[in-house]
Amino acid sequence: MVKATFTLDDDTVLTLRKTAQRLDKPQSAVVRDAIHEYAAHAGRLSEDERRQMLRAIDAFLSQPPDRTRAAVAKELREVRLTRRRGGRRTT
Repeated sequence: MVKATFTLDDDTVLTLRKTAQRLDKPQSAVVRDAIHEYAAHAGRLSEDERRQMLRAIDAFLSQPPDRTRAAVAKELREVRLTRRRGGRRTT
């Protein structure tokens, strides 16, 4: 193991000490567990964020399309043709 030094505010230290005492674990074990737990969830959406995104998707999908199927099909054909030719090749 590597020994590390961190600066924590008073409230965080108090919370760490109380948690370690309640769990009957060393403070370093509580910090390790907390870091592993945080890393497992870092970058994931919270439940509220997930619900908000789903509402936005539902709202988008409930709107009528602003183009015809023929217009969409034409655009897709143009995109595919452009890709087959090597892209736009703009400078």
